Amino acid sequence: MTKARRSNDWGFPRWRDYGSGSAAATVRLCDRDGCTNPGDRPAPKAPNRPERWYFCETHAAEYNAQWNYFEGLTAEEAKAREADAEGETQFKRASHWAWAGPGDGRRSRAERDALTALELDDDADMVAVKAAYRRLAKANHPDVRPNDAGAAQRFQTVQAAYAVLVAHDEAANAAR
Repeated sequence: MTKARRSNDWGFPRWRDYGSGSAAATVRLCDRDGCTNPGDRPAPKAPNRPERWYFCETHAAEYNAQWNYFEGLTAEEAKAREADAEGETQFKRASHWAWAGPGDGRRSRAERDALTALELDDDADMVAVKAAYRRLAKANHPDVRPNDAGAAQRFQTVQAAYAVLVAHDEAANAAR
């Protein structure tokens, strides 16, 4: 009768590396006939279908070189599909992090910095922003103050600050 022994795989800390067990690992082979490399790169069998081929790196590159995603589509359908696919690749910050963003809750850090650049308080409205932008842009414009690098830099800062505030105002109006 064999004596019962404890395995080194139980509890914490684990005494052996993960994956160092004696069980065989299953490896999917490349779907190309005759290839014995691991097939770890999925490729679509047909457009807009869930079925996939699983190729090795070499055969996936060969397959993708001949793939035409827009085959059989009109120019308008191809543009629409390209726009849909591009929209899927644009990532957005998770909305549950918005409460902890910079700023005081009414304005973001970028907006507050822009208001500071325009010499305004944090509660300024767009009428005051436009007036401050016009005043500072006229005072620091390169045509008014040629050969003054500091004025040119201030002019660019004022323009960038105004662009930030206008973009926020347009976004806020679109959300309403």
